[in-house]
Amino acid sequence: MRDMDFVPLGLAADLVILTVRDGRLQVLLIRRGIPPYEGQWALPGGFVRPDEDLETTARRELAEETGLTTERIHLEQLATYGAPDRDPRGRVVSVAYLALVPDLPAPVAGSDAASASWIDVQKVRGLAFDHDRILTDGVERARAKLEYSPLATAFCPPEFTISELRGVYEAVWGTPLDPRNFHRKVTKTPDFVAPVGTTTTRDGGRPAQLFHRGTATTLHPPMTRA
Repeated sequence: MRDMDFVPLGLAADLVILTVRDGRLQVLLIRRGIPPYEGQWALPGGFVRPDEDLETTARRELAEETGLTTERIHLEQLATYGAPDRDPRGRVVSVAYLALVPDLPAPVAGSDAASASWIDVQKVRGLAFDHDRILTDGVERARAKLEYSPLATAFCPPEFTISELRGVYEAVWGTPLDPRNFHRKVTKTPDFVAPVGTTTTRDGGRPAQLFHRGTATTLHPPMTRA
């Protein structure tokens, strides 16, 4: 292969940070302060520096663009995106990361971001670059993970009610669930949740039992969206 056949590449990391706020699945977005796509909403992210690995770049960009620290945020690689025309500045390959986190403080824009905000996933349209596709892939990964893992508990406080846990599933899956069936599935799934031994009235109505996350790493049988 001739040297001229090799195309110079830029390498970037982008982040899909999801949370449940006000009963809705929301994503952390920044409004770009520089070209290309100046003034347009985008996922946090940026170019990998010569002395960085990919995850280091992702965590640095999140802190620089939104002011949110990431020490306790678990990032997992979502996918790699490398369409030739995905970035007007040249050939750029991006490795996207996904994080599902409990409600975090309001972001504070910095670096090349003009602003930063949590935005309802259902209202997001027309993101910069190919970030609509990345977000869609991230949301579907999150929805699938809730079926076979106890990940939904990460959106809850350390002690939560079954109603609060159901609210997470409904927000992420975007569909209402039957309360009785959901309660039965959760409490019958081995080691999914464990009772704390106390109750709360914060859901309103009668006192509700409090639970915390159990020891299970996978759910058998899995939760279903129906």
